[in-house]
Amino acid sequence: MIKAVLFDLDGTFADTAPDLAYALNVMRAGRKLPPVALEATRPVTSRGARGLLSVGFGLAPEDADYLPMRTEFLEIYARNLCRETALFPGIDELLANLESRGLAWGIVTNKAERYAKPLMTFLGLDSRCACVVGGDTTPHMKPHPAPLLAAAQMLDLAPSACLYVGDDRRDIDAGRAAGMRTIAVNYGYLDGGEPHAWGADAVVDCPQDVLEHL
Repeated sequence: MIKAVLFDLDGTFADTAPDLAYALNVMRAGRKLPPVALEATRPVTSRGARGLLSVGFGLAPEDADYLPMRTEFLEIYARNLCRETALFPGIDELLANLESRGLAWGIVTNKAERYAKPLMTFLGLDSRCACVVGGDTTPHMKPHPAPLLAAAQMLDLAPSACLYVGDDRRDIDAGRAAGMRTIAVNYGYLDGGEPHAWGADAVVDCPQDVLEHL
């Protein structure tokens, strides 16, 4: 029996792409470069600074300028966490339904805690969220199962009692490795390609469809 539903954050729970693109374009404006369209940055949103800096400046982690540019990007993003970020349509209703059933819900993301936790506060959900596990909460990030196992431990639940919902192959790989049931969403950033090929227990087109698989 599923007793808790855990969500990836970027691309599954909330549309954070506009604010990450904003941080990138602040950097570009400071260098007198034109803005990059949201359509170009949205597909790599789940990769965070690495993805955005690749699109905006052609930078890779091994480049000499990467670390200072990453620091600059993250500082700008930290000041603009929730300018336009919003829950995906249907998430609010899904959360209300889960709570009405007495089911806990939480967030497991590769976004660092220092951004993920304040973002949940900005969204007005910090008091309702049973746990927030970030990319730096454990020594490993998804697709390693450690963050999901940490979330189950925080909830005092067996991993098999948890359902994990994500929009990236890494999410499904992590959930399966943790021994959780998994759902891939077909509406997110889909950085990992075709959701039906990830081996999830189900693929849904909208958040409310998660209820059919509890």
